[in-house]
Amino acid sequence: MGIGLVQAKQKLLRTLSVRIGNALATPNVPKGHIAVYVGESNRKRFVIPISFLNHPLFQDLLNRAEEEYGFNHPMGGLTIPCSEEYFISITTILNCS
Repeated sequence: MGIGLVQAKQKLLRTLSVRIGNALATPNVPKGHIAVYVGESNRKRFVIPISFLNHPLFQDLLNRAEEEYGFNHPMGGLTIPCSEEYFISITTILNCS
């Protein structure tokens, strides 16, 4: 049971820092994508399609980010508190669906 696009956008707005507008406006993030930072100690930057934000698997990651960081993301953008390997496995699944 997924949530609608409107709810996903609202969830994203609650989870992202105020500086997300700057992250989306950077020339190295294509239109329709967002930069996220992943990792438990050394964070790596990934650029993912915005469509991922509506998927239940990614919603779980957004919930974790909200619980861990609230609106204070240490990297200035959306920081996902999981291992890089787990994030890659989730995005691989989402790319195939």
